[in-house]
Amino acid sequence: MKPIIIIIHICVCAALIFIVLLQKGKGAGMGVAFGGSSQTVFGSSGATTFLQKLTTIAAIIFMVTSLSLSFFLRQGPSSSIMEGASQQAAPAAEKSEAPAQPQTGDTNEGQK
Repeated sequence: MKPIIIIIHICVCAALIFIVLLQKGKGAGMGVAFGGSSQTVFGSSGATTFLQKLTTIAAIIFMVTSLSLSFFLRQGPSSSIMEGASQQAAPAAEKSEAPAQPQTGDTNEGQK
């Protein structure tokens, strides 16, 4: 299931980029928005174009696939880097806490 969602997610991501790049900028119609042509049926911005509807649909699909991927990846086995480090540090701590061995044949005893 995850590979299918990943493929859909990548395709929608690429489509969303291309759709947004194909659209005309909003700054191009600012003169019309503040100037005349208030007689239009849908207001100064005009009707919603096909590309705007397609952008909305692609954005919704992108969000749904993002949420579903995060849900599926959260369900996997949880592991931590620190689990292995704490297990390796415990034997090293035990070795350093071992008492020192008494030395035989101490050279200082012979000088007294």
